[in-house]
Amino acid sequence: MLRHYLRIAVRNLAKQKTLTFINISGLSLGLACFSLILLFAVSEFSYDKFNQKAAQTYRMEVRYTRDDGQEQGSAGLNVGLGPAMKKEFPGVEEAVRLSVSQTYYMKGNNGLAHLSMCFADPGFFSVFSYPLLAGNPRQALTDPYAVIVTRSKALQLFGTTDAVGKTLPIKTDSGFHLFAVSAVAEDMPLNASIHFDCLGSYKYFEQTDTDRVKSIPNWNRTYGDQTFVLLRPGSRLPQQTASLLQFRLRHFPEEAESMHKTKKATGHYVLQPLLSMHTDTSVEGGETTTDPKNIWILLGIATGIVLIASINFTTLAIARSAGRAREVGVRKVVGGLRRQLITQFLTESVLLSLISTVLGGVLAFILLPWFSQLAGRTLHFSFAQYPQLTWMLVGLTLLVGLLAGSYPAAVLSGFNTVEVLKARIRLGGSNIFTRGLVTFQFVLSIGLIIATAVMIRQVNYMRSKDLGLIKENTVVIHADDADRLITYSFFREELTNEKQVLGITAAGIGLGEGQGQMGGGYDFSGKKTAVIEYPVDEHFLPVMGLRLVAGRNFDPAITSDTVGNIIVNETLVRDNLGLAPAQAIGQQLKTAPRKGTAPQYKTIIGVVRDFNFERLNKKVRAQLFLMPANFAPSVFFIHLRAGDPTPMLDKITATWRQISPDIPLHYSFLDEDLDRFYKSEARWGNIIACAGGISIFLACLGLFGLAALSAANRLKEIGIRKILGASTATIIGLLTGGFLRLVVVAAVIASPIAWMVMNKWLRDFAYRIDVGWWVFGITALLAMGIAFLTIALQAWRAARSNPVVNLRTE
Repeated sequence: MLRHYLRIAVRNLAKQKTLTFINISGLSLGLACFSLILLFAVSEFSYDKFNQKAAQTYRMEVRYTRDDGQEQGSAGLNVGLGPAMKKEFPGVEEAVRLSVSQTYYMKGNNGLAHLSMCFADPGFFSVFSYPLLAGNPRQALTDPYAVIVTRSKALQLFGTTDAVGKTLPIKTDSGFHLFAVSAVAEDMPLNASIHFDCLGSYKYFEQTDTDRVKSIPNWNRTYGDQTFVLLRPGSRLPQQTASLLQFRLRHFPEEAESMHKTKKATGHYVLQPLLSMHTDTSVEGGETTTDPKNIWILLGIATGIVLIASINFTTLAIARSAGRAREVGVRKVVGGLRRQLITQFLTESVLLSLISTVLGGVLAFILLPWFSQLAGRTLHFSFAQYPQLTWMLVGLTLLVGLLAGSYPAAVLSGFNTVEVLKARIRLGGSNIFTRGLVTFQFVLSIGLIIATAVMIRQVNYMRSKDLGLIKENTVVIHADDADRLITYSFFREELTNEKQVLGITAAGIGLGEGQGQMGGGYDFSGKKTAVIEYPVDEHFLPVMGLRLVAGRNFDPAITSDTVGNIIVNETLVRDNLGLAPAQAIGQQLKTAPRKGTAPQYKTIIGVVRDFNFERLNKKVRAQLFLMPANFAPSVFFIHLRAGDPTPMLDKITATWRQISPDIPLHYSFLDEDLDRFYKSEARWGNIIACAGGISIFLACLGLFGLAALSAANRLKEIGIRKILGASTATIIGLLTGGFLRLVVVAAVIASPIAWMVMNKWLRDFAYRIDVGWWVFGITALLAMGIAFLTIALQAWRAARSNPVVNLRTE
């Protein structure tokens, strides 16, 4: 029986080639989009699950309540936290510190390589499941000068994975030092939160980084290092908030004193599950996270695209039901049961869905490299790595086939036999249910187009907004790996008098995405507040276009300017001191009390106008500039005249080679560094734009088929109208009017929904655009225009047909 149903299904699909093509191509494209987005979502939600002890592993973070009442977490904590946790809590089996990943120059057999490296405690492999190709995981990080390299980097550096015991010179602050390869690790999984090319021993810091060692008793000082703890089975430490709070107060006696007065904790430790790291956006520090809200939105969009493709099938099946009515009548006359007819039509529907799934899978595989680039993730279709993809796609195929075919099957199998054979039944795609489905298609499409327009406008606004500093035509030289003090002096001497150079300055840290920040705690009338700190030279303010609103700039001839004088921004003066800029001059800031040390005082000599040094979804925070004695900057800023920068870049490269011939020049442009803050929004805008384009294409594809059937069902009516004198334009208007009304209704429904959703999305930005109503009007007109062109093509063909031929068979 099933073979018979399949044979009949193939015959019917082959008989109606145009509609079959529309259905298969629409479903294939919809399922391809859904498959790609599903792969992305599964990949994002599976981060770190490969770790065998993931359920017992936690990252330490400290939680603060901001002035706006929102909680903010930080994972960059004190160096002494890990050993203290292991010592004071019996439930902690292992504690591992992991430094911030940085790039280092390394000398391999094929020359210099610039690779990422971080440092970890010897217990790293007891906590994380990173397999080693060679080497002992328990001994690999016990030597301070031991280093682990990944498979691909071992091949890059040595030309072989047999690298254990080989010597690897690595450039640190004081020059190249010899490290020994103690192990070779398998390349990091794509869905791992922790990535490195090389991994060194944290003991290296304990022997060479005196600042880190001195900071162990000073818990107010941090280097951004993360601390992971592995709990013993049955430990309930994550729920023991009181114990964690007492632990913090023991090491922050000043916070204990403040809590005694205010009855409120300044901050508290939290154990963040390893499996939630990738999707927890409330924590600063560590690897880049993904907002799970965006993933669910993307899955919703993918579901909408599949719905549109399924609606096409349903509406076209209903519309062509008149053509199959006699078939249903004949089958009923010869004894066909309704359940048999339903089974036949559902078989046809599932077959169509299966064919579309196969073609959609092929299309998804072809589009995967493009989608990976669009999503900013390296993705692979791996049913072994993501086994849930199998049942999801199989289930989707059956679900789409059954849902898309259920209503047509119920309608067709329910025809009255006598009425059918008398040709009194005609469903031309104009019933209420069909119109509702078409309207729903365009509601989704118009909503996605509106969202795309708003997101693109917001990204453009953020990129073009005046940040309060000069970002155009500014070359950024990253000098971490060079002799910074000598290199900067040489650069100023060589380039200051160049005609194309408007100014040169330097700072201890860069600006823009991925550059990090420096900061310290300050005491404002008993309230501890973190302030962003920028070590700069005396040229920074004028070269970067920062405007003083009170006081003066730094002067290296004044000794106090290199010791305790600072320049602050308007936000610090207004929000923390409660003063006008002029009143702040001469005021002193006191550093927050630290265990075992006396507070320091810094004198304000100037106030600069606020500038945005972070993403525009954040308000400007308190900030200060200082000019340390013997300043050794890590970043140089060279402001050029407008025009072609190529000649000056050649000069900069030649100057660098004179002073650092063994270290390649690494430079960027400041406007591009700042634009990268918004790469996530730009990426989401592009994804939604593609989804909106696909959805409107699929909606119009279905509309094209409906219009063709509607025109075919009304050919005799059109013939009579033409004989009576109706013009081509009149007939086109007759056939398009009903469909265009559906698009108008869809625009009316979609606009307020899109307005509410996008306003909620824009609330995440401290600086945002206003959603103008003209966006909705233009989008509605665009959708109507596309729909009109789609329908008008079929209407024009019908209007141009010969009425004599159409009426001859009456």
